[in-house]
Amino acid sequence: MRTNSDEQNALLTTAQPDLNHRLELWLDHLSDERRLSDKTLLAYERDLRQFLRFLTMHLGGAPALKDIAALRPVDFRSFLANRRRQGVQSRSLARGLAGIRSFLRFLERRGEVNAAASAAVRPPRQARSLPKPVSSKDAVDITSGDFGMESEAWIEARNAAVLTLLYGCGLRISEALSLTGGAAPKRETKTIRIIGKGGKERIVPILPAVSEAIEQYLKLCPYAVSANGPLFLGARGGPLNPRMVQLAMQRLRGALGLPDSATPHALRHSFATHLLAGGGDLRTIQELLGHASLASTQIYTEIDSAHLLKAYDKAHPRR
Repeated sequence: MRTNSDEQNALLTTAQPDLNHRLELWLDHLSDERRLSDKTLLAYERDLRQFLRFLTMHLGGAPALKDIAALRPVDFRSFLANRRRQGVQSRSLARGLAGIRSFLRFLERRGEVNAAASAAVRPPRQARSLPKPVSSKDAVDITSGDFGMESEAWIEARNAAVLTLLYGCGLRISEALSLTGGAAPKRETKTIRIIGKGGKERIVPILPAVSEAIEQYLKLCPYAVSANGPLFLGARGGPLNPRMVQLAMQRLRGALGLPDSATPHALRHSFATHLLAGGGDLRTIQELLGHASLASTQIYTEIDSAHLLKAYDKAHPRR
């Protein structure tokens, strides 16, 4: 999946043909060799387009490859300052700089530029925010499917099955909705194969509660779920839109009095946090979540520590 024609035309107007050709080569490299997701590719392309628009104003014309090769650290700092004045937050600025650096490193490997100038610029400092899991009790309530909030019982069962997958297996919502009917776990199923980010495969254990929730959904679903088609279907029989799961979670938040941070993705955070609190080791949790780096998983130790300190401050007699 790439940009639409309007976006493509916008990119052409902010770069000379030689540079635009390199952009296409870089995006193909990210897609074919690094196997980045469509969403990540679009984010990188938009960030590069913002940078090229800035350079068009900064340099007085659409930049060519030679202009990119001549950039200095001050040019990148000017870009970040310009974006900051537009109200862009540190996280988005850092992501944009990362995309620019990726493009320049690609050109450097081709022997066309030196990427040192961008590497000399520090990304904006970001406030570290911890994931916000829900409690184990709230997670069980969310996945119970006992609220009668949907007009049809099969839709209620479907929503419960999806949410149970997210919490019971630590899946991303995209991973749950990419499952086919042939991959639906049965009562005797012990594990399920998940294809995650970048096409990376992992094996995740299946709890009986997950299999039971999916079986109940399939029993009530009025549409035929084919082996090669999507496991989870929408109200009209097509693939289930992630937005419908988010809306279902929004209604559950209201019913249970939960904060806005209680999202479908928070159930994945809850899976990891509750495993860690129960004695799970980081390496195992890393594999179950499909994290490429252990550093991504270690953030859950900070959640556990913060919870312990909060309990200590609240309960210790000498507080």
